[in-house]
Amino acid sequence: MMMMPSCVRCSRQRDEDSGGNRGKTSSTSPLRAGDAGKIPAGELRRGDADRALIQNGGGGGGKRRLQLLQTPSSAQKQMNWDKQVVVEEKEAKKVSKNIDRVLKELKREYKQTHRLLLLGAGESGKSTIVKQMRILHVNGFNAEERKQKIQDIRKNVKDAIVTIVSAMSTLIPPVPLANPEDQFRIDFIKSIAPLSDFDYTQEFFDHAKKLWDDEGVKACYERSNEYQLIDCAHYFLDRIDAVRQSDYTPTDQDLLRCRVLTSGIFETRFQVDKVNFHMFDVGGQRDERKKWIQCFNDVTAIIFVVASSSYNMVLREDNNTNRLREALALFRSIWNNRWLRTISVILFLNKQDMLAKKVLAGKYKIEDYFPEYASYTLPDKVTPEPGEDPRVTRAKYFIRDEFLRISIESGDDRHHCYPHFTCAVDTENIRRVFNDCRHIIQRMLLWQHEYL
Repeated sequence: MMMMPSCVRCSRQRDEDSGGNRGKTSSTSPLRAGDAGKIPAGELRRGDADRALIQNGGGGGGKRRLQLLQTPSSAQKQMNWDKQVVVEEKEAKKVSKNIDRVLKELKREYKQTHRLLLLGAGESGKSTIVKQMRILHVNGFNAEERKQKIQDIRKNVKDAIVTIVSAMSTLIPPVPLANPEDQFRIDFIKSIAPLSDFDYTQEFFDHAKKLWDDEGVKACYERSNEYQLIDCAHYFLDRIDAVRQSDYTPTDQDLLRCRVLTSGIFETRFQVDKVNFHMFDVGGQRDERKKWIQCFNDVTAIIFVVASSSYNMVLREDNNTNRLREALALFRSIWNNRWLRTISVILFLNKQDMLAKKVLAGKYKIEDYFPEYASYTLPDKVTPEPGEDPRVTRAKYFIRDEFLRISIESGDDRHHCYPHFTCAVDTENIRRVFNDCRHIIQRMLLWQHEYL
């Protein structure tokens, strides 16, 4: 065997070692000066390229490295996002808690609020009851509201005198003027009758006052059950001298007597001894009654208002139907309504002052319109008002018992009828009656929640 010189063997060995490792990266290669802290490229993980660029000094100089240093990493972004989510969740919980608190308060307030629905035939006095609530519990009417009512009151004067003098020639038998020389005044009044935009001149008031003083006009007024005349006619015709003044300011009594047709639904809110009341007034004419159903939901009580003095009158919208019989039929339909079987009714037998005058005058006897009145006897437990005429006592209790009979005949003990004799234009009467009703209404509310 031929021996190779050791120098040649060593040289080849070095070449083999050098050639065998060419193209490979050693994990143990020593770092050159200035390489301290650099990340070997082979050790980069996904998402760490920017960090390596910053640490290794690459990427286009210091400006780029500064931008990368100021840009949050994905981990920092996730951390910031998590913090934002936590803040938003806390805020959402706070808002939700406030909403729950408000809803709870509204629910409590709703349960403690007495919702009263005023029902009854037209011209029974419902709107007057609402006005009394304003006077008694809502600081009354301010100067601007009184001013706005002046035109309505003057229109009542016009409507009253126009209606009366127009009826004089149409009644059977007709009613003549006591002073025929005043015929030109009637002609003037009839000429302005169709005018809706009318200027209430002193000439108008002069003619109206002169005619109202005529005995023939007064005689026609006494037959007002034979035609349609507003209840406040006598009151405002007597007050022409006050109403005609340029500085006229309506009194509370003027506002209570003023007649304006109610169309739609009106809500009045008031508070008595920290108890909330919402009173809903709706039109009573037949074409308005379809709107009532909108108010039936969750009412505490119904206040049904009856014009007791209307026993000898016919409807404005139907000259063949007796007003009191219409009220009885309407009460029956409400009492037997399936949606109202658990709602009690407070019955306001209104216009007691007018009923008394009519009964005592003796011209229009109740038995002529209600034959059953002839055999009616007063219940044993009846206490007349001090100084009340027995004829008036018998008349008003007969009308009361006609309504109570309807409630008793139904045999339904889930709701009750509570009658009261009222005079809606008498503030003290309404104050006393409503104070009595408050306790009834409170019991109704408690019973309803227990029942529900």
